[in-house]
Amino acid sequence: MIKSPPSRVLITGGEPGGGLASFAEALAQGFTRLGIAAEVIPPGRILARWSDLRNPDVLKILSTTAVFAAPFARRALCVAHGFPRADVQGWPRLVAIVLSLKLASRFSRLVAVSQYVAVHLGAIFNLRIDAVIHNPLHEAFVETAARGEPRDLITFAGRLHPCKGLDRILPALVETLEENPGLRACMIGDGELRGVLIAMAGGHPRIEFTGPLTREQVRARLRRTRIFLSACETEALGIAYLEALSQGCIVAMPACGGGLEIAPDEVGRSIRLLPLPLCKARMVRVLRDALAEDENPSCAAAMESFHPAAVAGRYLEADRARCRALPAIACGVSAQRSTR
Repeated sequence: MIKSPPSRVLITGGEPGGGLASFAEALAQGFTRLGIAAEVIPPGRILARWSDLRNPDVLKILSTTAVFAAPFARRALCVAHGFPRADVQGWPRLVAIVLSLKLASRFSRLVAVSQYVAVHLGAIFNLRIDAVIHNPLHEAFVETAARGEPRDLITFAGRLHPCKGLDRILPALVETLEENPGLRACMIGDGELRGVLIAMAGGHPRIEFTGPLTREQVRARLRRTRIFLSACETEALGIAYLEALSQGCIVAMPACGGGLEIAPDEVGRSIRLLPLPLCKARMVRVLRDALAEDENPSCAAAMESFHPAAVAGRYLEADRARCRALPAIACGVSAQRSTR
C-alpha cells in the first residue's frame, strides 16, 4: 500500500532561469517546508532514475517535457504548464505534446497550472484535467519590499521570445519614457528576439537590456519598478507576474490569459489590463493611468496562497485524490487479489 504522504518527491524542471526551473525550485522549497525531501532533476534524466520512477513511496511530479515517463511511473502527477501553439512550436511538436498529455491523463493524473490552461486543453484537445494548481512563488520573493524605496523603472523579466510580444511593448515603452523623463526601462532576460529589440530601441539612453540576472538581482530591480509590463496574451499563469506583484509593482498585462486568475480583486489597482487587440495607443493609455497612482498598491495578502508550502500541500491533496481515483492496482494493491 502506498504511504501518504510520500517519503520523497522527485520534480522535473527546465532550462536554468526559465519558468519551469523556477516552478520546480519553488515547489521543492514547499515540500521541504512540509518536512518532505524533494529533488529537482532535468526532464531528460527521469528514465535514468528508474528505481525512483517505479518506487511507489516516491511522488513524481513530471513537467510537460517529462510526461513521456508517465506510463512507467508509479505514483506520478503530470503538470501541463500551458497549451501547445502551432504558430510558436510548429505542428509536429504540437501533436507530440498533445499525445504525451493524452498518455499522462491515461496513466496518471493531469494537473493544469491555471483554469485558463485547463479550459483550453479540455475544449480544444479533449484532455481530461484532474486538478488545477497555481504555480508557487519562490521563497526569495515571499518577503515584500519595504515602503519608501524609489521606483523609477518599467520592467519586463522573462524570455525575449516572440510569443511574449516584446516587439509590441517597445514602441509604447519608448513613448512613455519620453513623457516621463524620470523613468527608465529594464528588459531582463535573454532569447532569440534580443537583437531585434536592441535594434528597435536604437540606443535609447534609458532602456537597459540586462541579460539574465540572478534571482536576487531580479528582486532588487522589481523593488525599484513602478510597472511590470507584458504583452503575452497566452500566458499560462505567469510566475513573473507573481514575483512582480509580491514586490509591490503594478502589473500591466493583456486582458487575457491565466494571469487574470492570480488576484482578480486587484484588477484596476495592482493589475492593469491591456485591451485586446494590443496596440501602441492603448498600451500607452494604460501605462499613463498606472503611473498616475500616488502610491504603488500592495497585494501581499493575495500572494499568500502562492507560497511554496501552500502549493506543495495542494499537490499532496492531488496525490491523495489520485490514489482514491485509480484502480487499487495503481496504488500498489491488486484489485483482483483483494476481491478473491
